Amino acid sequence: MGGDEGVRVMMAGTALARRRHEGLRFLLFGDQAQIKAALDHHPNLRAASEIIHSDSVVESTDKPSAALRKKTSSMNMAIAAVKAGDARAAVSAGNTGALMATAKLALRTMPGVDRPALAALLPTLGDNDTIMLDLGANTECDARNLVQFAVMGAAYARIAFDLDRPRVRLMNIGTEEMKGTEEIRDAAAVLRAAESLPLSFEGFIEGNKIGSGEADVIVCDGFSGNVALKTAEGTAKFVTDLLRKAFTSSIRSKLGFLISRPAMHLLRHHLDPNNHNGAVFLGLNGVVVKSHGGANDKGVANAVHVAARLVEEDITRRIAADMAGIENLAAVASKLELSAK
Repeated sequence: MGGDEGVRVMMAGTALARRRHEGLRFLLFGDQAQIKAALDHHPNLRAASEIIHSDSVVESTDKPSAALRKKTSSMNMAIAAVKAGDARAAVSAGNTGALMATAKLALRTMPGVDRPALAALLPTLGDNDTIMLDLGANTECDARNLVQFAVMGAAYARIAFDLDRPRVRLMNIGTEEMKGTEEIRDAAAVLRAAESLPLSFEGFIEGNKIGSGEADVIVCDGFSGNVALKTAEGTAKFVTDLLRKAFTSSIRSKLGFLISRPAMHLLRHHLDPNNHNGAVFLGLNGVVVKSHGGANDKGVANAVHVAARLVEEDITRRIAADMAGIENLAAVASKLELSAK
């Protein structure tokens, strides 16, 4: 997040996060003068931070290939710190494609994982949010990728929601077993047979049920996931803008707003993307969290909290153990190969 205002928001959010995790220490990569000025307002954070100057920035318009060449950018230096073991996790509000490319090249994928996936929390009507992946890292996926995403998403859900066997569903155009592409049907067959995994596979789910609370983890390819995410964000904004317009259309409407203010406050809180900020690149040999570029200080704090929780609960070890625990891996691979033929 570049510029004075971006640095101010990042520092304010990081300071909020440290109040929740007092033992955290931070390496702050970026323009030293801007960071120092922002830290003057947060002495508690300043005492737990080290500034590492970078005069190079990955722009939002940079292609991943261009970002990789900026070796001394704040993004590259932060990921390098995770690789070297100087940091346990990296949090960035920068270019998503560049961040994924940089993290994948530096940290590499874990054993048993073919491709990393981008996972995020989405609000639901249920007792907890839902984790959805992939949200754009892989536009095309085969059945093996989808199975791996399910395993990684379930590991994340066990941490985020404190569940023993998260409910996992594959996003599809229908709930019947014969619906969907061959890749989706093959992935479903594998997940149904993999009873030893610490998850409960409950079949398919359609896009209109994403917020129903019927799944703890929703798995899809990155193209479908990104479209669904942007649609959900647009719908949430549409609803709040429509209500705002309706409640200001007349004196009677304004009176109605005063009466329903508590319910409106609850709705606004539930739909506020800052309360769910912090998408995770799962499947890498290290923790990398993507904060939304437009997040406020509360949103940044949530992204840092996500990173801290994943480090505390050792998400990489959990995923590695689950991948190694998939039984009949040879039979699964053979089945997918036969299906592809």
